[in-house]
Amino acid sequence: MMELVVSSLNITGLNSLNPQPATLNLSSNWRNLSKQTPAMKHTLTLVLLFAVAGILPSHAQFSRYIIKLKDKGSNPFSISNPGQYLSQRALDRRARYNIAIDSADLPVTPRYIDSIRLAGDVTILNTSKWLNQVAIQTTDAAALVKINSFPFVSVSSPVGARILPGTVQPVNKKTDSVSVNPIPLATARPAQVHDYYSYGLSNGQVKIHRGDFLHNHGFRGEGMQLCVLDAGFYHYLSLPTFDSIRNNGQLLGTWDFVTNNASVDEDNSHGMQCLSTIAANIPGVFVGTAPKTSFYLFRTEDVASEYPIEEQNLAAGAERADSLGVDLCSVSLGYSQFSNSIFDYTYADMNGNTSISARAADMAAQKGMLMVVAAGNEGNNSWHYLITPSDADSVLCVGAVDTTGVAAGFSSYGPSSDGRVKPAVAAVGSFAVVANTGNGMPSFGFGTSFACPNMAGITTCLWQAFPEMNNITIMDALERSAQDFATPDNRIGYGIPDAKKAFTILQKKLYTQQLTAGDCVTHMQLAAKTDNSMSIIVERKTNINPVYTVATTLQQNSDWGVHQFNYNDDLTGFSGSSVTYRFKMVIGTDTTYYLDSSTINLQHPCTVPVTENNIAIGPNPAGNELNVIVSRLTDARLTILLQNELGQRMYKKEWNQSAGTYTQTVPMKQMAKGVYVVTVYVDNKKEITRKIIHR
Repeated sequence: MMELVVSSLNITGLNSLNPQPATLNLSSNWRNLSKQTPAMKHTLTLVLLFAVAGILPSHAQFSRYIIKLKDKGSNPFSISNPGQYLSQRALDRRARYNIAIDSADLPVTPRYIDSIRLAGDVTILNTSKWLNQVAIQTTDAAALVKINSFPFVSVSSPVGARILPGTVQPVNKKTDSVSVNPIPLATARPAQVHDYYSYGLSNGQVKIHRGDFLHNHGFRGEGMQLCVLDAGFYHYLSLPTFDSIRNNGQLLGTWDFVTNNASVDEDNSHGMQCLSTIAANIPGVFVGTAPKTSFYLFRTEDVASEYPIEEQNLAAGAERADSLGVDLCSVSLGYSQFSNSIFDYTYADMNGNTSISARAADMAAQKGMLMVVAAGNEGNNSWHYLITPSDADSVLCVGAVDTTGVAAGFSSYGPSSDGRVKPAVAAVGSFAVVANTGNGMPSFGFGTSFACPNMAGITTCLWQAFPEMNNITIMDALERSAQDFATPDNRIGYGIPDAKKAFTILQKKLYTQQLTAGDCVTHMQLAAKTDNSMSIIVERKTNINPVYTVATTLQQNSDWGVHQFNYNDDLTGFSGSSVTYRFKMVIGTDTTYYLDSSTINLQHPCTVPVTENNIAIGPNPAGNELNVIVSRLTDARLTILLQNELGQRMYKKEWNQSAGTYTQTVPMKQMAKGVYVVTVYVDNKKEITRKIIHR
């Protein structure tokens, strides 16, 4: 059902009969492929057989059916030539994440579809290759008998009512509430003058996740594709809310799976409002969580009634998104009760394995897409719990809070019926800023329907920054970044994700370092994903001096990407048997954190033995300090002179040194970065000159 989710409204979701494949065994759990529920599968198959046999209400009530197929035999498509049915972008995604092409990717056998179409007065509505089934429309009883006699047909089951002229159908579907004259609620964090976007009323719902951190660092959705599966996108072609995505070519395609045409502008406004939380770009008024993303808009929900055909539509929509190479889907739809109660789910069915939509959502995740799904608005009614497909194992299930972080009363409770944490995270769905249908200006909406796309936009920008990571890793980082990760509950799961923290979690995953020591020099090879606003500070201490000092600062004047950093740390003059390093990532003025640490054991002391007159200068490059170590067999008058490249004197020190080894420290911290020349005089005679780099 359309999870038109509201704070005061209870969203019932679409229930679906869940015929299981007879010979094509598709696991619905990408996160937990070992999960099986054979008893449930057997029970559902019996239900479908009973329906066909007439034990359930007469087939005269129905006009839409799912025909479950046994196999994909005689298929002209092959796994070895996936370019026939998957776009290059889809193939690239599979290659990037090492996802194999398998039989589930093969289209439904065309010969089977043709036979079903020609069985009588039958219209093919859509197909699901993942579930290997065909949705049809017919009132031709003889055609149904013939279809069920085909050797390749496993079972047929009704999924939609026959609506006679003048008949009023029970809907069992709620709509989210939207206040046209909103009362502003306190924002999570105030607007900052250095923000890339001026968010206006949506400031709170973006900044509660520190989404501004992503936007300010250049991650606003560019290059990413997101599919919104919903009930319609009323006037998205004319409302000013979407001027930016229209003018910049960010609308990639549409399809209406309910009426099988490409127009979705005249349908229900729910999808438009969900889209606005991601795509809006009205500076100072309303800005979404990923305004530079490109979009596909698919209508899969029929708001006139509630039947399992809508779950089938959702599966077909997700498959098309996958075939196009879409990165994420935002699904503010859900199902639990139907217009005809014979299709209703129970809470036990919320196990991630039962419904058509949950199995399709998990299959989408298995193919590499990231599915963000609303938990539902059942918190205040008798159902109480989440609705499907938010129960799916491998989706990011989103509950609702307001901008102060308080859980919305209407937000559905977890866990899933098999005990998994649901919802996984929460986003703003109470007093959520959405576009109104009149002029597209911001109004306040209520429902996990709006929390879902808010979170989908944040997720899109984070994944844009780390496309090396697969969908499950991105979800895991968001969950770990939330404030309640260690103590999840059944209201908001792990809590409200912090995009900045998730960013650092992923940045740390990509960081590598290799340190080797020899001849009093530590050779460092570091690799980190950075841009020119980020730097790595190398700090060190010895076992003799346990205070960390800065050895150097490393930075690449490059765009965002994985960069190599090489540094040789000169330990001349250091006493002790070991040196410990730690590496601090500095991200502009936003945040700092430690990437890692490492200890180097020295094979021999790096102080200069007093066996001859000797002068050592280091480290080079120098950090905050430069050491001049002088070893003398006799007393002498010493002078250190430090000059810049222009020959200007920057530092001078003179002293009388007795026989022995002494270290003089030249302070470099306040000096500009660059090249310097150090000269040491012994008894007014130039003894040594060295060029030093100060970083």
